[in-house]
Amino acid sequence: MKIVVDAMGGDHAPKAIIAGVIEAVKEFQVDIVLVGIEDAVRAELAKYDYPKSKIEIIHAPGVVEMDDPATASIRSKRNSSITIGVDLLNRPGFDAFVSAGNTGAVVAASTFKLGMLPDVERPAIGLVLPTLQGCSFLIDVGANPDPKPKHLLQSGLMAEVYSRQVLGVENPRVGLVNIGEEAAKGTDFVKESFQLMSEGLNNFVGYVEANDIFSGKFDCIICDGFVGNVIIKVSQHLMESAGTLIKREIKKSPLALLGAFLMKSRLLHIKRLADYSEYGGAPLLGVNGIVMISHGRSGPKAIKNAIRATMREVEHQLISKMIKKVHKQ
Repeated sequence: MKIVVDAMGGDHAPKAIIAGVIEAVKEFQVDIVLVGIEDAVRAELAKYDYPKSKIEIIHAPGVVEMDDPATASIRSKRNSSITIGVDLLNRPGFDAFVSAGNTGAVVAASTFKLGMLPDVERPAIGLVLPTLQGCSFLIDVGANPDPKPKHLLQSGLMAEVYSRQVLGVENPRVGLVNIGEEAAKGTDFVKESFQLMSEGLNNFVGYVEANDIFSGKFDCIICDGFVGNVIIKVSQHLMESAGTLIKREIKKSPLALLGAFLMKSRLLHIKRLADYSEYGGAPLLGVNGIVMISHGRSGPKAIKNAIRATMREVEHQLISKMIKKVHKQ
């Protein structure tokens, strides 16, 4: 298996990217192709002892910055690591692409270079969320902020396949985000999406209110990209703020410090459950290739885990199974 990795994408590239790649090739049965500025990549690789046959370098002189417009990858910076990396998936022998770079640019390049799956009109980004009962798969979290109801149905179909094949859920329960559980609530867009999903999904169980997103009652949670992006950013910063407040209050009391010391292992376990780096990245679904988008702040562990998650998609032949699932509709 050969995974293409954007060496220049992310806030800590190429240092953190290459450190994560080194961990991956030592731990997993995978070959990596690093795409980026060759001199910079080689300088970082020189710091490590690793199996040289497992890592290949392809030079890409351009870099899409995090504040560049999404179209930069297909217009002004066609020689970037994102564009060249995605384009490699059109050649035999390259199985998937991983990037912690500009999300919009990855979506644009993937859509333009790879095209869409048959019967899928818009791409969508999914994300694995920790819940009280394990995990759920939230989609879309930012690729398509203004979809049509049929696009949410397509996201639901792809989410079912991802949850079953990659997350191991035998019969995924699918829900649609709304402001209430009652049929009368919600916009016309949400109500029409509900009707399509009721008819087109095997195990559609109804509306998901915001207070149920982390309950574990739903295996797949469907929404438009605007709502999904708000959900993940509020959730992420709420966890960070809660952690800061807890630390602040603990430091005020010697007894609380002792309690925290005694609970250290459990607190670290909770922290790991909520840590995005444990899940690695967010799969871009709907395009005709396996693409994984990692957080811009990704460190080595997140990159390693993104590669691991990407390998699971390849192993389970995710693209062919999604094509079969969506085409049945």
